[in-house]
Amino acid sequence: MATVISLLVDDIPGVMQRVMGEFTRKRINVETIVVGKCEKPDKARIVLSISVRVQAEAVLEHLRMLEEVNNAELVEEENHEAYALIGNGEGNMRMTGSIDEIKKIIDKTQPAKYIWAVNAL
Repeated sequence: MATVISLLVDDIPGVMQRVMGEFTRKRINVETIVVGKCEKPDKARIVLSISVRVQAEAVLEHLRMLEEVNNAELVEEENHEAYALIGNGEGNMRMTGSIDEIKKIIDKTQPAKYIWAVNAL
């Protein structure tokens, strides 16, 4: 199961580069990234999924030390959601659900093109 890290960050240029630099330095592969504005003015949320929990825990303290990161936490599994955009001959299909549900649909349909991501609040 994926481990999800949720970050509340200042919405300014260069934050994403500094956050991802921590993963690069630790040689940690990020499986999915979701970034966007959020409920707080001048802030954004970055939600990342990592396949190895120990690696996520190791990078968490380094992320918290970044000046632009206001909050960094691991999200409990029961709060994980997944979504996918699948391209087929008819057009695009959008789906949301649990991680397992979305993976099963992708495995079953074997689409020619797709993207899926993990998200959590």
